[in-house]
Amino acid sequence: MSVTAFAPETEARLARARRVADAVLFEGCPLHPSRAATARNRLHPQFGVLVPPAWNPDGEAYDFQHTECLMEARKGAGLAVELRFLRVRRRTVQPADPGAAATGAAEPGAGGRGPGPRDEGTEERVEAVVAVDELIGGDEVTIAFTRPAAEERAPLPDEDGRAGGRLIHRQEEISGVLRLSARLLDGPFRLMRLTAVVENTTAWTPPDGRAADRDAALPYSLVATHLLMGLSDGAFLSMAHPPEWAKDAIAACRNLHTWPVLVGEPGRVDVVLSSPVILEDHPSAAPGGPAAPYRATGEPPAPDGTEPPEWREPVDGTAPGPLPGRVVVDGRTVAAGSRVRLDPGLRRTDVQDLFLRGRTATVESVLNDVDGSVHLAVTVDDDPGADIRRDQGVFLYFRPDEITPLEDGA
Repeated sequence: MSVTAFAPETEARLARARRVADAVLFEGCPLHPSRAATARNRLHPQFGVLVPPAWNPDGEAYDFQHTECLMEARKGAGLAVELRFLRVRRRTVQPADPGAAATGAAEPGAGGRGPGPRDEGTEERVEAVVAVDELIGGDEVTIAFTRPAAEERAPLPDEDGRAGGRLIHRQEEISGVLRLSARLLDGPFRLMRLTAVVENTTAWTPPDGRAADRDAALPYSLVATHLLMGLSDGAFLSMAHPPEWAKDAIAACRNLHTWPVLVGEPGRVDVVLSSPVILEDHPSAAPGGPAAPYRATGEPPAPDGTEPPEWREPVDGTAPGPLPGRVVVDGRTVAAGSRVRLDPGLRRTDVQDLFLRGRTATVESVLNDVDGSVHLAVTVDDDPGADIRRDQGVFLYFRPDEITPLEDGA
């Protein structure tokens, strides 16, 4: 039977892996844990978003992740699994005057009118420890989870200290399931194919049967969804650099909307991160703060001159092979340092795009997700807070068809 308590040694091994996952998926994700996100970042795609199954208007969204990897586990070994994701916490401002606009109230200490509604992200975890022998000798292990709706209200005084309305933080009910199974493969080694599937099973549907945009579906989604899996006695095989005898078995693994890599101290092979962002084995978050997420995802060399690992194409050939930190737009190469003109508006947009259209910006990073989509992280050239954004790793995100290159990238 599965349990939900990690042994101290397992917890210690997963701690390092969490730091990498935090850097790549949480700090690099537009929805920051317990931080405000701009309207532009809220509406545009984030990594690892599992939407409610009833919502998929354009056929490009998905409500599940499917991970397969190989492991050699000794008899009696345990498998610790930790599913992590961000849950949207939607903030609204309710004015004291019901007839007033919801964005017209001021924030405490803001010295003026507040920014109005916005989204924040809070971390959620689903943990389990399962005996490997149970996985290969019985039925699929299913772990269902639900997070109930929650709402917090607080008075919101105006700049004179009088009642100016209420600040409301709302989270919607979400539910999902984690499915685990393993199969012992034929051959001289005790080699197993581990399968882990995460599904969003939230029952939400667009109101009144009408089509809803991504903004409406996001509170019912799992954002930055990823898995950490650790063996108590055994080893995982590298998906990118498998031993010769295991290459055919690795090629038969099926990974959809996620990609498993070895994490932890270099040389260790007992913990895997299944990530919606393609990484090399043993990625590391550089010291110095949240700017580290891109050190393992195609960012330029660090100030000390060390070269980050490049992405590699999955050996099974089923997932897209991302470019190493660059993309070609209108015949020009765009990479970190390239200057571009912003041309949002080709897909669903928000009012902030009106202010960004035509502005020039500098590309900070070119990122690929496992579904083949390319995202450009940029800072606006005349943004007085650009240096702070770079230090914190907080950027605006655009697709290649939303920018025009002004010059070739380095």
